[in-house]
Amino acid sequence: MKGRTLGRHFRESIKSISRNGWMTFASVSAVTVTLLLVGVFVMIMMNLNKVADDLEKDVEIKVYVELTSDEASIAKLEQEIKETKGVAEVKYSPKGDELNKLVVDFGEDLRLFEQQNPLHNVFYAKATNPQETEAVAEKLDRLDNTFEVKYGEGKIEKLFSFLNTGRNVGLVLILALLFTAMFLISNTIRITIVARRRDIEIMKLVGATNWFIRIPFILEGMWLGILGAIVPITLVTVLYYNIYSLLAPKLEQGKLFELLEFSPFIYQVNALILLMGVLIGVWGSFMSVRKFLRV
Repeated sequence: MKGRTLGRHFRESIKSISRNGWMTFASVSAVTVTLLLVGVFVMIMMNLNKVADDLEKDVEIKVYVELTSDEASIAKLEQEIKETKGVAEVKYSPKGDELNKLVVDFGEDLRLFEQQNPLHNVFYAKATNPQETEAVAEKLDRLDNTFEVKYGEGKIEKLFSFLNTGRNVGLVLILALLFTAMFLISNTIRITIVARRRDIEIMKLVGATNWFIRIPFILEGMWLGILGAIVPITLVTVLYYNIYSLLAPKLEQGKLFELLEFSPFIYQVNALILLMGVLIGVWGSFMSVRKFLRV
């Protein structure tokens, strides 16, 4: 396509936006509201997803060593755990350290057991894929010198099921919002095109190609998408900046979980909002003008 023709298409698309003031406002408003909802929802879901990932990474398999195991047996067991497929990392905790943990939790009275410590030496293992924790735990339970293996059986499965359901529901809601935006802008632009149907028919009759007629409308949809993304980008940036500034220090101090860092996260969200605005506008225009090209 010649630069001159493309320039004409750009001028026509901008003129159309300025000529159809109320329709432009309606389209931009529809995109703005939807993208704002999508932006806020993406912001929430990505942070919840990080929390979910952090929870999954904290899941540990606790391998209790047989009380009768000597140093050589313990060293051999450690090597076998490290070589077990699906194990990401292993940490050894002698029974003295295990007793110290109980003292911290339940008081100094437990120091009485220091001379004859009844606790087991323990290995703490993490699975490469947290979702495979149960399978890895079963493998470790079959190793020699293993007294018992615990990983939160029953609770872990419920946690993973809940997290996976939350992710799937979030994805479905985001897709539903996107299709809603596409439907709204498609209908809004269709009304604009109906008013210019005669012009389209005349252009077709004098030999204009479908793409020659279609491109100004597609560009118009692109501008509407970009205009509709400006307010959501601004509001989402300000909202997340304030939330992050307020909550991040408290969460870090409490060591509960962490929010995604303001940068580069907010730039990724803004790029996504802008891209969605452009795609929604282009798709809505493309689908709306298609039926009127049949003369």
